[in-house]
Amino acid sequence: MVVVAAVLALLAAALHVVIFVLEAVLFRRPDVHARFATQPQDVDAVAPWAFNQGFYNLFLAIGAAVGALLALGEDTRTVGLALVLLACGSMLAAALVLVSSDRRMLRAAANQGTIPLFAVVAAVVALV
Repeated sequence: MVVVAAVLALLAAALHVVIFVLEAVLFRRPDVHARFATQPQDVDAVAPWAFNQGFYNLFLAIGAAVGALLALGEDTRTVGLALVLLACGSMLAAALVLVSSDRRMLRAAANQGTIPLFAVVAAVVALV
């Protein structure tokens, strides 16, 4: 189950790197900011927040990836799984906050939170 947790955490990390690129690098493109339900007249006001949020997602991705790699080591398994739980649990919590704040974001929240949910479940099973 450790390998499953690690693979899922790496997939969650990859997804959150993509989200980082969308938020921090490409946000001002009309096709990108529209994905975040941002009106063109609001882009200048929202862009700094999106940039900051993008880096949050990048840091969570790094934590999940480092955790996944450490989880695969015999001597670092518990520390790695703890990082997977922290990073993927935070990703899952963010998805829940997203949908609870705006029901129209259900699809985005499901995309953002499903893989981390499975990573958390696999990590918990691996620990017990």
